[in-house]
Amino acid sequence: MSEHGITDILAPNLNVLFCGINPGRSSAHTGFHFAHPGNRFWKVIHLAGFTDKQLRPEQEQQLLETGCGITMLVERPTVQASELAAQELREGGARLQDKIERYQPRALAVLGKEAYKRAFSQNKVEWGEQPVSAGATQIWVLPNPSGLNRASLEEMVEAYRQLYVVLQKNQR
Repeated sequence: MSEHGITDILAPNLNVLFCGINPGRSSAHTGFHFAHPGNRFWKVIHLAGFTDKQLRPEQEQQLLETGCGITMLVERPTVQASELAAQELREGGARLQDKIERYQPRALAVLGKEAYKRAFSQNKVEWGEQPVSAGATQIWVLPNPSGLNRASLEEMVEAYRQLYVVLQKNQR
């Protein structure tokens, strides 16, 4: 466990592992993922179909019951993800690859295009499913639900719903 108390919500064979960039100050303070009141993660995954009700950050462990998990690229809390060094993101990408190999989720959803580019040394990245995978794990890039992201709630829900629909269609 890190100095901020935030731990991965992880189990083998999840439907999707959501990967945030790093904890914000609110998350570091509370010890829960996506804890800032302006963060739309919990609302978005509910509206996209991943959860039957909108969970609160302190209910994050209930995500495992839905086949979802959460991890992060970098454990160091910052006010903004732009404060992270490229080296931190690359190292986080390597750790994430190890987690994928160990836990084998059906899909990995990296939340943020720039973070994905830097963590996995990619030049051009489009939203949605990526042309590369990690073994049997599909890789998706979805909008970061941070309140700092200018995407509308509707745009985010639609992007996340696309992943949800693909996972439902291809049930194990």
